Amino acid sequence: MSKAFTKEEDGTEKIRLDDLPQSTHPNLVTPSGLADLKARLAAARLELENLRARPEEIDSTMAIAVAERDIRFLESRISKAILIDPKDHSSGVVEFGATIDVVNEEDEQLTFRIVGEDEANPAQGLIAPYSPLGVALLGGETGGTVEWQKPSGVVELEIIAIRFE
Repeated sequence: MSKAFTKEEDGTEKIRLDDLPQSTHPNLVTPSGLADLKARLAAARLELENLRARPEEIDSTMAIAVAERDIRFLESRISKAILIDPKDHSSGVVEFGATIDVVNEEDEQLTFRIVGEDEANPAQGLIAPYSPLGVALLGGETGGTVEWQKPSGVVELEIIAIRFE
């Protein structure tokens, strides 16, 4: 972790951490994803305000630097956000924001929703459009099959329903 130290006018040290890396992909977001980013930014700003109110704490300098870095990251993500409301889609084709019901080769029914990278949580079925599963599903149609390239091999999924909620 790279740090830049500077002296403030009052003689205290200030740390500026390197910015967190940003995705190279367009920052597509759902309305709920954008709301979450804004809530995270508000929470980070509040945390920074609270930290600055207690400068006597031993770890406050590093904690302030972390909060400032996180705020810069979130501000950048929000400024680059491309809002796409799934309710604006009406086609039978998988697009960003779609909720997709599929059946795998073991006849298990699974549900996935294609969301922005910041909102993605594969354990909850929320997948990024640039993930291998997202790439496989995008453009798929109800009744069609797609091939999901996994590290363990190719899995065939039949799309049984597409919803835009």
